[in-house]
Amino acid sequence: MKEFENKVVVITGADRGIGLAIRRSFESEGARVYSIDLKGDGSYKGDISKKDVLEDFVSYVLSKEDHIDYLINNAPPRKKGISNCSYEEFEEALRVGVTAPFYLSKLFKDRFNIDGCIINISSTRDSQSQIESESYAAAKGGIRALTHALAVSLQGKVRVNSISPGWIDTEYREYEGSDADQHLVKRVGNPDDIAEAVLFLCSEKASFIDGENIVIDGGMSKLMIYHDDYNWELKGD
Repeated sequence: MKEFENKVVVITGADRGIGLAIRRSFESEGARVYSIDLKGDGSYKGDISKKDVLEDFVSYVLSKEDHIDYLINNAPPRKKGISNCSYEEFEEALRVGVTAPFYLSKLFKDRFNIDGCIINISSTRDSQSQIESESYAAAKGGIRALTHALAVSLQGKVRVNSISPGWIDTEYREYEGSDADQHLVKRVGNPDDIAEAVLFLCSEKASFIDGENIVIDGGMSKLMIYHDDYNWELKGD
């Protein structure tokens, strides 16, 4: 019997990239997966920045299942910066990146099966930033903090952990030279690297891991790079 046979999994943003890899990985293990995204490629089409959509989605899942086992909050917020991000766009990014994961956790709180898990997908942008990325960085910082807060509130009922991916190429392209060399493992990541970690955190093997954030970036954030290192050049405006 497969490890996740007949487990009930809920995923946001599972139409492409990391979310799609997570969905396929659970399905290959025999899980029943319910996903929501803007395209409707999964089981439900909807905008998770809207309260009524979240409520309708939860009702849809619970009309088919009497419990869930795992909630994977993956849907990415928009990435816009201080120069071009409006008030409404920034607020929408926080609704997608923080409010929706909180509200789904709240709505499903009493319907988790024993050994239930919530996995929040953050980013290394929760502790590092590029220019003009305030909406994304704020949302990812928020979901990382939300993770340990939920873990404390749901202790003994649901384990809650987060993952901070680094450079993940969703097209599975291979890189050489300085792009690869700035990673300690000498390659850029792909969605399967994150999907494998999600399944591990939901498994019995991770039963003693709770309230943690795991950085999965091939060691990129550990390597200090100066001008002329790895053929990298600092160029000003």
